[in-house]
Amino acid sequence: MTSVLPPASTPFSERALQRLRDEKIIWLTTTGADGTPQPNPVWFLWDNDSVLIYSLPNAARIRNIERNPRVALNFDGNGRGGDIIIIVGEARINPDELPADQMVAYTEKYNDFIERSFGTPAIFAAEYSTPLRITVLKVR
Repeated sequence: MTSVLPPASTPFSERALQRLRDEKIIWLTTTGADGTPQPNPVWFLWDNDSVLIYSLPNAARIRNIERNPRVALNFDGNGRGGDIIIIVGEARINPDELPADQMVAYTEKYNDFIERSFGTPAIFAAEYSTPLRITVLKVR
């Protein structure tokens, strides 16, 4: 499969990959029923041209994705309008994904956040029980 990222040898691609691996928060933007963009900060896991996010099952983002699966993801900039990375993708609810507490890479990445906010990975997984898989279509 061909990567959607620019060639790995470019500074942009290196920066994008580093942020996809290391950043803890990414902004997921879905589209509300009235067409208004709905950005929300989320935890995520980069997985070779796709992104995994766990959501509350009753979150508005779930209804938005069911209506329109086209989404955008972006990182915060550097505070001066630079280091902007925007990802365009198609999201789907994927009940076949492992629950968050069984996804080792995810729980390792967010262990401190999970402990502080939920106590245990099992509690987090019970609340954020709806896995979203976003297939990346374009990175700019």
